[in-house]
Amino acid sequence: MAAKDLDLITIGRSSVDLYGAQVGGRLEDMRSFDKYVGGSPTNMATGTARLGLRSALLTRVGDEPMGRFLREELAREGVDTTGVVTDPDRLTALVLLGIRDEDRFPLIFYRENCADMALCEDDIDEAFIARARAVVATGTHLSNARTEAAVLKALALARRHGARTALDIDYRPNLWGLAGHDAGQERFIASDAVTRKLQSTLHLFDLIVGTEEEFHIAGGTTDTIAALKAVRAVSAATLVCKRGAAGAAAFAGAIPDSLDEGEAGPGFPIEVFNVLGAGDGFMSGLLKGWLDGKPWPTALEYANACGAFAVSRHGCTPAYPSLAELEFFLARGVREKALRKDAELEQIHWSTTRKGAWPDVRVFAFDHRLQMEEMEGATPQAIGAFKELCLAAALAQAGDRPGHGILCDGRLGRRALHRAAGHGLFIARPAEWPGSIPLTFEPELGPDCGGLAEWPKEHFVKCLCFPHPDDEEATWHDHIASVTRLFHAARRNGLEFLLEVIPSRIGPVDDETTPKVIQRFYDAGIYPDWWKLEPFKTRAAWQNACDAIERNDRHTRGIVMLGLDAPEEDLKESFALAAAFPLVKGFAVGRTIFGEAARDWFAGRIDDRQAVAAMKAKYGRLCDLWGAVRAKGVAPR
Repeated sequence: MAAKDLDLITIGRSSVDLYGAQVGGRLEDMRSFDKYVGGSPTNMATGTARLGLRSALLTRVGDEPMGRFLREELAREGVDTTGVVTDPDRLTALVLLGIRDEDRFPLIFYRENCADMALCEDDIDEAFIARARAVVATGTHLSNARTEAAVLKALALARRHGARTALDIDYRPNLWGLAGHDAGQERFIASDAVTRKLQSTLHLFDLIVGTEEEFHIAGGTTDTIAALKAVRAVSAATLVCKRGAAGAAAFAGAIPDSLDEGEAGPGFPIEVFNVLGAGDGFMSGLLKGWLDGKPWPTALEYANACGAFAVSRHGCTPAYPSLAELEFFLARGVREKALRKDAELEQIHWSTTRKGAWPDVRVFAFDHRLQMEEMEGATPQAIGAFKELCLAAALAQAGDRPGHGILCDGRLGRRALHRAAGHGLFIARPAEWPGSIPLTFEPELGPDCGGLAEWPKEHFVKCLCFPHPDDEEATWHDHIASVTRLFHAARRNGLEFLLEVIPSRIGPVDDETTPKVIQRFYDAGIYPDWWKLEPFKTRAAWQNACDAIERNDRHTRGIVMLGLDAPEEDLKESFALAAAFPLVKGFAVGRTIFGEAARDWFAGRIDDRQAVAAMKAKYGRLCDLWGAVRAKGVAPR
């Protein structure tokens, strides 16, 4: 029997959810939409991956940007995409969704001849199925002869290779052709044909999960107990019936006369904000418990908790918790019934579901504006062109190796920023007006930092400020107020936040200066994803700074060290000292790399090719130097 390197494969729907960003209005009146991964099996693959299971998805997507979005998001979530087939002839399915009020959640399915409904038997690879401990199907793909054949083949192969099988009934009447396009939120329409189709497959599963309405369609009656007994008559599976606010009940054997007699797990008294995708969140938690061999009350506790997260947040997949978040929540309990308003919980959610990993960062910083503007021969147009050369040098050095990045502004360096998209670079973009004390922001941000809504999601928001522990309280009030405004705007727009602090610009420093600054920001509720810090002169200063960060945020991305225009020889010493600390992920150095080339290029002493070559060489030497000292220090975590 093949080695089981996957915990589960989900099979079926895969779509892009376009979620109305405004709450309380009609879909007709939505001004904007947020774009998320969608489709029940796709949601479950992501939800279980966040909980630490090795999940994979079997589906089709289109050969277009939405299909590539799904592939890339799944990969970033850690989902195996081996079974995601690209369909050259069909578009990826779309769903428009909204939150109208506490009871109405309109949605429109755009699924006419969509890619995932073209899944066929030829897409089911036996070697792929053999890798999984479980195969999970959903009801929609039993509604069409072609997709049903694919599901049945996958289930048969799962049985052959000793895998368990599960069904989420996931009944959507209009996806079975029983309701019109305007009835996407309809959850139950009786149909003898659908009941017969479901009952013809129920014997193939070890676990069957559904709401009361979904068991009504599976059992052919609106009496829930009778429906469960009808399902039991054709299947020996454990049946898990979801009961909304009442939790859920599991039935491994004979069906009793009351749902209350089933095995149950504790529920959670939370505010219901959005029911869309709650079932997929529930199923993710249930699968975690089931595949980890937990007793049903524990598995149901996981499921109820994951469902609670889903109903309390915007979107489906984005709402699902990480394993660290779930464990924290189960240990601490509910403190704020609207979970999305629980600051402590939201910080853990954000910091444990960020996409991508950056264990080693080597950043070429050319976000400098004032320093370039002061160079002889520099004009805004020339600076913009030179920043494109900086990008060319960065890309030439990076090649296809991970961990390289740039710091570039959007005022003088806009063309370079646009060209950097899609190369896999660490991209940080300054928000502050250069050298401003008190802190002010670039005009593009607007007075409320609303301009961040225009920034691509791969851009990190970088803010440089000059606080010192000895600043007057009025000065600190200004620091905190400005950085808080920017920090929350970054979070609101799903952008990572990099805070750069340079206390030495304001006053004397010792080994405690920067840690005190760091603590003031944490005390104000500001949790940067990244810190950009000066190259400290002592091991104690680095230790104190790292302790201050980890004491407040054990999920931080880490620290990058800035260069302050230091000569390469000085940076060698600074790198060697910093590399001993795992929290220091790398460097972000600018003028040491571009300074000489910029002055010569603006003055006309070198051409484009020479400038790129000179900067690539210096950047490459720093990258090699960091790699060497890191190898002698500690491995990045």
